[in-house]
Amino acid sequence: MQDKVLKEMEKAGKPVRPGDIAKALGVDSKEVSKAIDTLKKEGKVHSPKRCFYEPTPK
Repeated sequence: MQDKVLKEMEKAGKPVRPGDIAKALGVDSKEVSKAIDTLKKEGKVHSPKRCFYEPTPK
């Protein structure tokens, strides 16, 4: 799930909300939020503003 979420964020090209990703992937937003939490702990995504996430620049 993390890979799908990360790919969707990269495709968006701008900070996105978990709900938007869930809609695009056709899954529950709770699943997306869990995936984002894991990605944040791994340092792969960050939040430029409240409730929006994007991939961490390399």
